Amino acid sequence: MSVGRDRAARLIATVGGVGYLRPAPGTWGSLAALPMAWVLHQLGGFPLLFLATLLAALVGNWATHAMTKDSDDHDPSEIVIDEVAGQFLALWAVSAPAWAHGLDISALWPGWIAAFLLFRLFDITKPGPVGWADRRGDPLGVMLDDLIAGIFAAIGVAALAFLSHGVLGL
Repeated sequence: MSVGRDRAARLIATVGGVGYLRPAPGTWGSLAALPMAWVLHQLGGFPLLFLATLLAALVGNWATHAMTKDSDDHDPSEIVIDEVAGQFLALWAVSAPAWAHGLDISALWPGWIAAFLLFRLFDITKPGPVGWADRRGDPLGVMLDDLIAGIFAAIGVAALAFLSHGVLGL
């Protein structure tokens, strides 16, 4: 791999160096995703966040593959693009309804907190399919476990919103 491609892969995989923050680089990556998602939503609503999630997953898979090639460590802690993609996906449950109903996404702050906490919970505990993806031991598994955790978190956010607004009427 050329020096330029190696540098680009490292920049993408570590999300501009966020992955080098300690402790808990995955949490820092998830936190970094929050303002990025807010900006994306402000600029283009849910469709732009959707596209950015797909791009983060695809480019993140390439960058993860490039950084782990010929390495014994298939999931170095400094790789956090997977957390960004997963956190973006978790926030779909906030962005999509805000965009569909013309709501200010900032007013949905409880959903942001729930998306962050649920995503971290599922990413750390790795229940069911999240753990399966993590055990793949390849770059796709690095990305997939966070994307599945993001799906679980989005479902959790939607369920909490239904409980809060639909059942409790808050």
